[in-house]
Amino acid sequence: MLNLLGDFIGELRAAGIPVSMSEHIDAAMAMEVISLSDREMLRSSLSTTLVKDGDHLAAFNTAFEVFFSIRSWESAEQLMGEPDGDEVGQEGASGASGPGQSRGEGGGASSSLSAQELADLLFRALRDGDRTALRRAAGEAVDRYAGIEPGRPVGGTYYLYRTLRNLDLENLERRLSEGTVEQLGDSLVERLARDEARSRIEALKAEVEREIRERLVEDRGAEALAKSVRKPLPEDLDVMHANREEMAQLERALRPLSRKLAVRLARRRRRRRRGPVDLRHTVRRSLSTGGVPIDLRFKPPHPAKPEIFVIADISGSVASFARFTLHLVHAISSQFSKVRSFVFVDGLDEVSRLFDGVDDPAEAVARINAEADVIAFDGHSDYGRALVSFHERFAQDVTRRATVLILGDARNNYHQAHAEVIADLKYRAKAVYWLNPEPASYWNSGDSIIGQYAGYCDRVIECRTLRQLEAFVGELA
Repeated sequence: MLNLLGDFIGELRAAGIPVSMSEHIDAAMAMEVISLSDREMLRSSLSTTLVKDGDHLAAFNTAFEVFFSIRSWESAEQLMGEPDGDEVGQEGASGASGPGQSRGEGGGASSSLSAQELADLLFRALRDGDRTALRRAAGEAVDRYAGIEPGRPVGGTYYLYRTLRNLDLENLERRLSEGTVEQLGDSLVERLARDEARSRIEALKAEVEREIRERLVEDRGAEALAKSVRKPLPEDLDVMHANREEMAQLERALRPLSRKLAVRLARRRRRRRRGPVDLRHTVRRSLSTGGVPIDLRFKPPHPAKPEIFVIADISGSVASFARFTLHLVHAISSQFSKVRSFVFVDGLDEVSRLFDGVDDPAEAVARINAEADVIAFDGHSDYGRALVSFHERFAQDVTRRATVLILGDARNNYHQAHAEVIADLKYRAKAVYWLNPEPASYWNSGDSIIGQYAGYCDRVIECRTLRQLEAFVGELA
């Protein structure tokens, strides 16, 4: 069992969830005091000891379902000799595999039931809320429709799609809702009946997915399957290619991330708050120790907060990355002496005014697309023109205390690069950094001219995720 826990924690770490050695020990100790026959209690205990961020629960649950699948759990219980393991195993076997289930791993319709008999079995199980019958029906559905082939490197999503496509869930949902309305005879409950029917259909989908996952675990092993179904954490999602649901996860993760980063930077700055030795005060303190300077006194340090100039491409291809970076930088603006923000497509506009007096940077970021004047000609990215515009209007404000941060993929639509502007900014500023949200393997391909700018930047950094963004911003202050 300890080996299984170790493999499970290894998968959590591979997925990006931080688990310390002390937390590993806490989880092992928790398993000693709970009843291992209660799988949900085990889930709760492990999530409590191992997960510190609510956004990581989805990845945790995915790994848990693989490593502690019902069938493998029953086998482990039998090996451990749990007192009630046989009973639990029998219950799980009758529920998960079911009588007559032929394990349909060779493809084709291997279920012992006809399509109509299977549909009626599913309807009765859902109507009565019978979990055991539902588990048996899900097993029959997988037997008949999934066509799982041993050893074939196909993910569970493919088998799930094949199974659900053949179950005619719309008709099943309609039968459930109509039956409820007929029994109650009240039109006021019709909407509630539809919602309840939809909820039970979702339970069926989850049961079918669980059944497929457990068969794949038996076929390939937990570790191999875990790699194929691993869900990225919000901080590891590619910002440029995130879908709507993933963008919502990123936005939820950004607020606590900005607070954590601000606290970390403030703590680091406090540690640096020692200037040169103050000889006069040190000598005065040494009089009480016979002139031996045991207690050194230091002068207060000079303010060292940097100025930040952010120049961001907000054209369609990199707009989401620019929004998140602007949000994060302004959320921790208290750690900088000044933050000025500029956005561009083929024209450039300063948007620092939108952040003035705004408590939530997300509000200002949302206004940028509507209020920023960034279109000068055809609305296609023109880095050279935007950089020249910045240099003509704002270069005199860039001093040796300033750090210039450029955000974009450097895809210039074959316009002139005007890399000499970056060279001049590097001469004026403390540092020039370029954050590129494209994979490094795509740089300098097609209309990408990042190579022409890279020689004049202190660093060009691939920055596609919140984790990478956090690591970089943490180095600025």
